[in-house]
Amino acid sequence: MNTSLTRSTGFWLLLVVSLAAAGVGGWLIAGQVGTMTSTLLDGTATGIEVYVGQSLVVVGAALLGAGVLGILITLALVAVQALVRPSVAPASESEAEESVADDPRFAEEVETEAPQDGEAVSSDDGAEPSSAVEEAQNGSSGSTATATKISVR
Repeated sequence: MNTSLTRSTGFWLLLVVSLAAAGVGGWLIAGQVGTMTSTLLDGTATGIEVYVGQSLVVVGAALLGAGVLGILITLALVAVQALVRPSVAPASESEAEESVADDPRFAEEVETEAPQDGEAVSSDDGAEPSSAVEEAQNGSSGSTATATKISVR
């Protein structure tokens, strides 16, 4: 996803339609329940006010539910956008190398992890230390068994 969520037309359309549906649904429910209550208490209720009013309350409840669901989906999209950073690939390999070289976090890792030539490297399992050149040539997995040529049976 290369565009920001707040610049997406679909996101704003979902939010606006959801708010409109929830608003219309709530307005229908409140209006019809109010009309039915007052006419039933007055004793002037007709069949149209009671039976059609019930149907309109059901339609309003469906609109209200759809609007609330849309709002919840919008909030979920915002939460996912906040948790997942979009990955932007550099246009060329030279730009990727420059961006890694400029980043101070990667410079610290290189400085702390890479021993100088001829410097002994110790391992945690008690194996004899080897030079950095030998470790670099003994496989890419980085495990002690690969770096020190220990056979595992």
